Amino acid sequence: MERRRFIKQAGAAIAVAGAGGGLLAACASPTSNQENDQTSENPETNTTMENNEVIAHYVLFWLNDGLSEQEINDFANFFEELKTIPEIKSLHYGRAAATHARDVVDNSFTYNLLVFFDSLDEINVYETHPTHLAAIEKYSKFWNKVVVHDSVVKQAVV
Repeated sequence: MERRRFIKQAGAAIAVAGAGGGLLAACASPTSNQENDQTSENPETNTTMENNEVIAHYVLFWLNDGLSEQEINDFANFFEELKTIPEIKSLHYGRAAATHARDVVDNSFTYNLLVFFDSLDEINVYETHPTHLAAIEKYSKFWNKVVVHDSVVKQAVV
């Protein structure tokens, strides 16, 4: 069951990453607080996730000009700190890929982050989690622009 869940998550990560312009991923071990094959209902928000849907939290970071390559590499510790938040199903991050220039490709960002959650409740907890807020406070001095895309994505079974 764990292997099947990992394969599903990896397929979803590849599908979302492909749509996002490329992802060099350093992957955390996938974890889940609930089985992937269940429907999650939240009576407070009246939100139901289908059994093959997850929340994808995709973030692009543009780091400040003038940072050394070491400082840019050290910024990855931001993502490593986020990995400890229990609501995260899986977390992937990386630098912009050196893909071919095309009108539809934007590789101007420095880092991207892709996090999956099983429910809206979990991403809501993540947004205000003390570890998340502390990491933002600690590392926000490194970036000059951040763009967030949150989506409900279907996990395609291959």
